[in-house]
Amino acid sequence: MNIKNVTQYWLIAAEDDWKVATHLFEKGDYTYALFFGHLYLEKLLKALTVQNTKTSAPISHNLLYLSEKASLLLSLEQKTIMDRVTGYNLATRYPDQQFRFKKTCTKDFCLRELDYIEEVAQWLKKQIKQ
Repeated sequence: MNIKNVTQYWLIAAEDDWKVATHLFEKGDYTYALFFGHLYLEKLLKALTVQNTKTSAPISHNLLYLSEKASLLLSLEQKTIMDRVTGYNLATRYPDQQFRFKKTCTKDFCLRELDYIEEVAQWLKKQIKQ
């Protein structure tokens, strides 16, 4: 496995997901914007996991688990955000949760959460050796 190529693969995939997240936000599809925000962080973490462990990224959507696998030391605030954003992955996958989540997921709520996601993403990117 070429570590640099696999890491690059995850970074490109992450950037594609961030574009989709922002596009969905602009179109008013807030729940799926946050779902793709989750994918953005997930793939950045998978890039870091590959980089730091020199092995394939684990099959997981849990951002805290992936952070641990990447040997990241997260602040309490970052842990809280990772845990919350992991929930967006679940909230959009299952119809019963999705309907409840749509009521919570206003434009302001989504914008605030996407800002948190981007803040964490920028920190993660600084950890990646290019």
